[in-house]
Amino acid sequence: MTEGSLLVVDDEREIRVLVSEYLEAHGFEVRGAANGEEMFGAMRARSIDLVILDLNLPGEDGLELCRRLRQSSRLPVIMLTARGETFDRILGLETGADDYLTKPFEPRELLARIRSVLRRAQPEELAPAQTLRFAGWSLHLAGRNLFNPQGVLVSLSGSEFRLLMAFLESPQRVLSRDQLMSATHGRESDSYDRSMDLQVSRLRQKLRDDARQPQLIKTVRSEGYMLTIAVAREYGH
Repeated sequence: MTEGSLLVVDDEREIRVLVSEYLEAHGFEVRGAANGEEMFGAMRARSIDLVILDLNLPGEDGLELCRRLRQSSRLPVIMLTARGETFDRILGLETGADDYLTKPFEPRELLARIRSVLRRAQPEELAPAQTLRFAGWSLHLAGRNLFNPQGVLVSLSGSEFRLLMAFLESPQRVLSRDQLMSATHGRESDSYDRSMDLQVSRLRQKLRDDARQPQLIKTVRSEGYMLTIAVAREYGH
């Protein structure tokens, strides 16, 4: 029994081969693709559990491919980039990537990230709790569906869902950036990584929470963020 089926999307054949051989040696089934056309073709041909997607691809780059994928799928994505600037990491996360890794990278770290993302992608053992309600909003856990106070469905990426869950599971408590990064990406942030601030900003936009005077998710100076309102749980059978 394999650990899962992976798709490595990178235009450099040497990288695809090296990554594939390493991951196959650790129990995964791995397919490769050099571009977006091959990527979607491979996904139509067989079931894929996670995509390792290079940012810098010819034609449609990794960001555009991730956006297209997110229009119809929540398939986990780890973005690879040769550049380490926070801007690139933020763009990757905003388009729906579940994690990112900067080239060059240690294969062991990629393996650890893959296993962490796959664990987070598994259905949570949240029953019998079915719905979390806060300030008129409703989060249905089974389908990861968020509804605004008017009953309109608001789409969430995987990382946005996990970030919202981190707040809903610890309401009216200050959560540090490291705690939030661990909850959403399975690891701590580094001292120069401000991507969590951008992710909180994106979540505020989804919740229509004015960043200048937020009422739901407030910034606690030098400490982190806090969901200020109470959360009610509705239980199913």
